[in-house]
Amino acid sequence: MSKMEVNVIELLEYLQDIVESAAKVPITGKVVVDKKEVLEVVDQVINYLPDEFKKAQWVMTERERILGEAQKEYESVKKQTMDLLKKQVENHDIVKEANIRAQEVIASAQREAKAIRIGARDYADEILSQLEKEIEVKTNEILNIIKTNVETLATNMNDDMNKTAVTIRENIKELRSIK
Repeated sequence: MSKMEVNVIELLEYLQDIVESAAKVPITGKVVVDKKEVLEVVDQVINYLPDEFKKAQWVMTERERILGEAQKEYESVKKQTMDLLKKQVENHDIVKEANIRAQEVIASAQREAKAIRIGARDYADEILSQLEKEIEVKTNEILNIIKTNVETLATNMNDDMNKTAVTIRENIKELRSIK
């Protein structure tokens, strides 16, 4: 064992003694230690550690930083590549042809929809016109029937009134003849 290792082990054992002999906080299982004393021991342990440990720590920190930067760069390049691919696909002849065909299909559908609307309007107009003519014919038929019935009724009433008037005249004659 080297002198450095012995000193580090002695310092760690001393730190262990500080914790074990410290005043205990009831119920919690915790202890109260002198912060300054413990930090001095930790600093001495750190000072005894070889520079390789410190370099290794720096290398680990740098490694994490470099990996983080590489990940960011990867995400940026990936996004740029996807944007470029998307633009190339949009500009590709097949996509252009598909867009043209889609516009043609939409225009055709709009023309057909307009033709259907016009056809439906014309059909409704024709049906309503026929209905109007039928109503007019039926109205005239009903008016003629009513006219005929009223004339018949008037004739019948006139005949009945004439008969009644004749009967009344006959009764008047009969009464005058009774003396």
